[in-house]
Amino acid sequence: MSFWICATCAVEHEERVEVCAICADERQWVPAQGQIWTSLDELAAKGTTIEMTELEPDLVGVTAQQPVGIGQQSKLVRTSAGALLWDPLGFIDDDGVARLRELGDVAYIAASHPHMFGVQVEWSRALGGVPILVAEADLEWVARHDPAIQAWSEEVEILPGVTLTQPGGHFPGSAVAHWAAGAGGAGVLLAGDTIHSNPDRTSVAFMRSYPNRIPLSGAVVERIAAHVGRFDFDRLYNNFEGVIPVDARAVVQRSAARHAAWVRGDFDHLT
Repeated sequence: MSFWICATCAVEHEERVEVCAICADERQWVPAQGQIWTSLDELAAKGTTIEMTELEPDLVGVTAQQPVGIGQQSKLVRTSAGALLWDPLGFIDDDGVARLRELGDVAYIAASHPHMFGVQVEWSRALGGVPILVAEADLEWVARHDPAIQAWSEEVEILPGVTLTQPGGHFPGSAVAHWAAGAGGAGVLLAGDTIHSNPDRTSVAFMRSYPNRIPLSGAVVERIAAHVGRFDFDRLYNNFEGVIPVDARAVVQRSAARHAAWVRGDFDHLT
């Protein structure tokens, strides 16, 4: 094996360590039976394939069927200068690579946070050594190193109208991608789970850990909302299939105010 994949989070590792550090952290979890490793060959043998769905013009959702690890939906954002592969999957195969190439050249690979690293090095190599952008604050979580990995911080426009920026929260380096041309020019925010769209499609959540139900403070949530509020966006996608279809910027602000009020105790009389 040239690398191993954690079966729980689907992040690639250059060594088969005793336990995946990402899953041992309080934001994730290790199975009750202990660490489980898998490989691309094993996943393929189980019938795993890659599916692609147009979410809107120049935005494609990329998912693994059957779900791998956390089961995220990657997003491919296409521009005239190349594409961004956001939150790469923990699975890759030749057919998926060929279909992705048909959609245009990938210029960058980036993850919103370490849970979404997937097999980013393998995707980079299959696509010709595409640069992998990793938040400097989260470099310690990289478990498979490669010359394609490049550190970044704060805010950078990586493609025309596509800006990576770091509101933090879930991880210190947690990032979102703003796509100005999305939603018919009204703007799209690819939020990972830094800001997670809720099933009601009219509110969002902010958490340090989603599976372990660890909240962020009201002050941090207000900071995140103020950070992304500098951008215009009408639509928001999380790192699965969740979406706030319209009025997303206002939804984020309202949800942040609600979160802060609840943790401050404003609604304790309702409990």
